[in-house]
Amino acid sequence: MKNILVVGGAGYIGSHTCKMLSQKGFNPIVFDNLIYGHKEFIKWGEFVLGDLSDINQIRLVFEKYQIDAVMHFAAFAYVGESVEHPQKYYANNVVATLNLLNVMIEFGVKNFIFSSTCATYGNPQYLPIDEAHPQTPINPYGMSKLMVESILKDYSNAYDFKFVSLRYFNASGCDPECEVGENHNPETHLIPLILDAAIGKRDSIKVFGSDYDTRDGSAIRDYIHVIDLAEAHILALKSLLAGGDSDIFNLGNGQGFTVKEVIECVKQVTQKEFKVIYTDRRPGDPSSLIGSSDKIIAKLNWKPKFARLEDIIKTAWDWHVKLNEKN
Repeated sequence: MKNILVVGGAGYIGSHTCKMLSQKGFNPIVFDNLIYGHKEFIKWGEFVLGDLSDINQIRLVFEKYQIDAVMHFAAFAYVGESVEHPQKYYANNVVATLNLLNVMIEFGVKNFIFSSTCATYGNPQYLPIDEAHPQTPINPYGMSKLMVESILKDYSNAYDFKFVSLRYFNASGCDPECEVGENHNPETHLIPLILDAAIGKRDSIKVFGSDYDTRDGSAIRDYIHVIDLAEAHILALKSLLAGGDSDIFNLGNGQGFTVKEVIECVKQVTQKEFKVIYTDRRPGDPSSLIGSSDKIIAKLNWKPKFARLEDIIKTAWDWHVKLNEKN
């Protein structure tokens, strides 16, 4: 059984991936500082409490376990905060990642899967966005991810080292069996914010902008189910372990939904009514963001299983109900 070090495995996407790794016959080892992760999400494999800022803590893990590959989910990911505190983002998302990569090189571990983001593209020049789209990030969060991608290319050229970088669009939905789910603090993702309004945790949901050049005036985004994200990580892992080359893939649904469509779908799935407030656009928000996943579909035979918005929201709602029953 191959040992897969899952850095940030107590978080939203990391925990779902740990579950799937376990189901597919791998042994996940979770390394997390629990700043944003949840200890109760660590249900598969062993747990090591640690921080990438301390290179000696990373070395201890590689000394204790024979690591076959690393999946790196640990990053700060609040765009607004990255604008206000870029130092925090470059230190955690870039410098700490360098610590991890350097220990991998030191111990001869050559397979790396990186959580990147569509934020590396910046404002879209064409849609759908493919991997060849220019990368011109408009915030330090996107820039920090792009810097790591550049480092990975250089490391792959210079050392016995292979990587797959996965550029996510909007991760959404939850484990259909409700063993893990989405629980950010603070929460900034649209679907759980709308579900908070549906369940009564907030008195309304705000829609930023109703005058975009879209089919109903609200912004369009590409939502990809977290289970489909996890599946892509497994396929990328298997490709690297089989000797595949370094590569970069988008991970999106390939179709966009407007904010108004998401709200209406939540109302249908939950059978709840709630107040919707329309307000001004936020600066820097593009009207439409849709990704092309044609490359990973063709090269790794990936296929989204939860492409319907109703299925994404249903799994998120089931988890949301369970979470709020506990609270």
